[in-house]
Amino acid sequence: MEADSTDRNMREKANVEMEENPLDPYIESLRLQLEDQDPVFLIGVVVALAAVIITCVFLKYFLTSKTVRSAVLLVGLCDSGKTLLFSRLVCGKFKRTQTSITDSSAPYRVRGDKGTTWTLIDLPGHDSLRSQYLEKFKSTARAIVFVVDSAIFQKEVRDVAEFLYILLTDPVICRNVPILLVACNKQDITMAKSAKLIQQQLEKELNTLRVTRSAALSSQDGSVGGSLYLGKKGKDFDFSQLSMKVEFVECSARGSKGEEGAAEIETLEKSLSKL
Repeated sequence: MEADSTDRNMREKANVEMEENPLDPYIESLRLQLEDQDPVFLIGVVVALAAVIITCVFLKYFLTSKTVRSAVLLVGLCDSGKTLLFSRLVCGKFKRTQTSITDSSAPYRVRGDKGTTWTLIDLPGHDSLRSQYLEKFKSTARAIVFVVDSAIFQKEVRDVAEFLYILLTDPVICRNVPILLVACNKQDITMAKSAKLIQQQLEKELNTLRVTRSAALSSQDGSVGGSLYLGKKGKDFDFSQLSMKVEFVECSARGSKGEEGAAEIETLEKSLSKL
């Protein structure tokens, strides 16, 4: 009697366990099948699955970055001539402008070029607006045209360098490495500085800015408040140290013949045609 009671209790316990874990038989069967397989075969299956997952993630990232970054951003300080340059590039016409308080965009294709059409976006240059609009569009930038007023550059060199520093140390811009074209505008004015001189002075000013902000370094990878270290440590800064392509070009959105004449932007358009 006692033995029958014990057997009955064991069967009841087994039934309870089966009810609590209905998948156990299947799991056990799978475990036995896996144990019967060649370990080399199992490793191959795992590696193949990992390769498929990695490939899918890479293709999604690659294709997304390629399709999204189709904009050419026009940036710079107020009164540098960005909006007139925008008008000249888009429709080839002179247009009286005023300080922009919002962005303007239009399809752009280099004249005579049957290739890709880009979206040209003119961003406001006022210091209270430029950061928010840069934040909005920076991830879409295929190229950035940084417009400089060559005629009064000597007075604005500090402000120009500070804005350029923000661009060059931005993590998103550094990751996407858009082409940077520094358009030295207003070359029709007698006192305008050359592109070479502007490049040299900006390199000196950026080097000074980097030194003054070095105390803010907060990590070993050189990040400063979310920004990246500019150039190479231990060396004076120059634009060749950057991972992005940088080109200085001279242009005049107004043109030497004034409102009725053509703009002198051929060098800039040639650079844009290489995007």
